[in-house]
Amino acid sequence: MNTSGEQKEEWFLKLNPQHCLPTICDNGYVLWESRAIMTYLANKYAPNSSLYPSDPERRAVVDRILQWDLGTIYRNIGEYLAPIMRDGKHPNDLDPEKGKKIKEALQILDDSLALQSYVAGNDITLADLSVLASLSLAEVFDYDMISIYKNVKQWSDRLKRDLPYYDEINKEPINMFKAYVKSRAADQSTNIQ
Repeated sequence: MNTSGEQKEEWFLKLNPQHCLPTICDNGYVLWESRAIMTYLANKYAPNSSLYPSDPERRAVVDRILQWDLGTIYRNIGEYLAPIMRDGKHPNDLDPEKGKKIKEALQILDDSLALQSYVAGNDITLADLSVLASLSLAEVFDYDMISIYKNVKQWSDRLKRDLPYYDEINKEPINMFKAYVKSRAADQSTNIQ
């Protein structure tokens, strides 16, 4: 999370004209979009890792979930919660139709996790990291959307507990984003008066 606007500076725009985060520069190779970055890093630096299996069928499942996460979970959570940050809306005033889409996706995820330990099978993969990050977006707004989905909740709690780097890569940015959202809300309330 970069709230300083550094990604809109000229030097950054030369790397990434879309000025989005995350962006990496790996020995001169520039890439953005978290899922593309994860798969690139796994391919280059951990080609035999179970995080991104080399078996084509297992990898295809991971890729499918990464795409489903981006196009369904992350997208719908973002569209549902954006009015809180953008317009200062209260969670109770959000669009119920958009909330319904999230519930449908979470039910699919919950049903899947009833049959396996992780989102793409019985081993942790990049898909778990991506889906967990997407679901964590709701934490920025102190919005609990997973507790009624028993299997999703257990999976999420287990990952947060077992991933040694969870706090560093997710919890700290969530807290930074929370502070940013609160400052935006404060700015909006002073602009209203």
